[in-house]
Amino acid sequence: MTVHSLGPTGHVDSFARDRLPAFADWPDMCLDGYEYPEWLNAAVELTDAMVEKGFGDHVALIGEGRRRTYKELTDWSNRIAHTLQDDYGVVAGNRVLIRSANNPAMIACWLAATKVGAVVVNTMPMLRTGELRKIVEKAEITHALCDTRIMDELVECAKDSRFLTHVIGFDGTMNHDSELDRLSLKKPVRFAAARTGRDDVALLGFTSGTTGEPKATMHFHRDLLIIADGYARDVLKVVPDDVFVGSPPIAFTFGLGGLVIFPLRFGAATALLEQAGPGELIRIIEENRGTICFTAPTAYRAMMKGMDAGSDLSSLRIAVSAGETLPAPVYEEWITRTGKPMLDGIGATEMLHIFITNSQDDHCPASTGKPVRGYEARIVDEEMQTLPPGAVGRLAVRGPTGCRYLADDRQKNYVRQGWNLTGDSFWQDEEGRFHFAARSDDMIVSAGYNIAGPEVEAALLSHAAVAECAVIGVPDEERGHIVEAHVVLMPGQQGDKLMVKVLQDHVKSVIAPYKYPRNIRFCEQLPKTQTGKIQRFRLRSGGTA
Repeated sequence: MTVHSLGPTGHVDSFARDRLPAFADWPDMCLDGYEYPEWLNAAVELTDAMVEKGFGDHVALIGEGRRRTYKELTDWSNRIAHTLQDDYGVVAGNRVLIRSANNPAMIACWLAATKVGAVVVNTMPMLRTGELRKIVEKAEITHALCDTRIMDELVECAKDSRFLTHVIGFDGTMNHDSELDRLSLKKPVRFAAARTGRDDVALLGFTSGTTGEPKATMHFHRDLLIIADGYARDVLKVVPDDVFVGSPPIAFTFGLGGLVIFPLRFGAATALLEQAGPGELIRIIEENRGTICFTAPTAYRAMMKGMDAGSDLSSLRIAVSAGETLPAPVYEEWITRTGKPMLDGIGATEMLHIFITNSQDDHCPASTGKPVRGYEARIVDEEMQTLPPGAVGRLAVRGPTGCRYLADDRQKNYVRQGWNLTGDSFWQDEEGRFHFAARSDDMIVSAGYNIAGPEVEAALLSHAAVAECAVIGVPDEERGHIVEAHVVLMPGQQGDKLMVKVLQDHVKSVIAPYKYPRNIRFCEQLPKTQTGKIQRFRLRSGGTA
């Protein structure tokens, strides 16, 4: 393992580097086979450098009624970069938030901000003002780029922010009619990108954690290329003819890798959908002859039903399943019906992307697979001692990427003795494959989304009719798990279907709608210990007070 050190920085604003964890709290990093120049800008490598390699006329982006080549994407992002630097004063190291659904304009904005040397924070459209405010405050974000169709929450956030001084609209549709678009049209197509270091922070990936208090994971320019040069090159074996499709939001590191970084690194194309339900995924695969799909098992089930109705998915050569555990029956049915591999894997925002996976020539049901090149994993007990094959314990992993939280004491919980502890319980078989057992904490994973139970509880408790509540995850055939709330109402309130709807709508208005409780059970009291701590395990087993 390497001794920690940092190369030179090109950041004028030193906020991010100043808030990296102490070296003693970093995980061990093994960078063997992942060597990059001292000065590196990931966005340049994904666009300008690809044009120089001869990919200028290759299709890079498919979406909003157009196919854009690598040359067009390079020019587009360079124009926006000029605008950010010249008109809005963005300097290397400033934090820039981007708020958008999956569309070509979001990718152009991400590339442009990265070329300027900004530290980018991608966010989902579903986040509410309160959630955005926490992110803005923690990262001290000065500039935000937002699809003009969803500006309201961000504008509201900026009103009382100490840091957010610019909320700039861009047009996520094919019209390109917004403040940022109009200014950028006047700019030259060549841009001298910031001279960023390979160890400069390029991306902050926010993850809620079980407390609901956001944590920001810090990823360097080299990290963005490592996930492509490892997983995408070795496991997916990406070629320029590939067309990527999928449902994960680009705001998530899983989506940013799978739908942006991986295709652009190898001269391939990505077909984007703002609403990527199974039906839309089928359509875009058929229309664009998609070859690599990223989505959750829930969607693959629905896609196989579509095949029964005559859908043609024959162009797919790989189906990547992540975000939730892949049930063996889904894997087996997919293999039987398509003859193509379905690759289960596990990643984490802290690790940036997938670090354990099945591969095209080594995959089997009910297994998460083996570590990606450069990573090593083991199963440990509470004392960090390695457990024997078959024993369930904590998953510990280390490799070329790893957890670095932005100024957060929880760094010491995630990293112990140089290993990243992902919060998952696993076991390893005699052949070295890893198998998922359970989450080690109170995080609920539903249809690929991580939902912090305490955050949903806080949203419910903000309603006047709720006296007490506890949130758990319960198994669900379609979504893996769903959020279930056990609610004690205030005196005089009626626990009926109307109240269920009222509380569900309330939660959707307070936090991101996908976090709402799909089941609500009313009870007279919650099971508690003698000290008053709610016993959620009794709710999971069907018990009450």
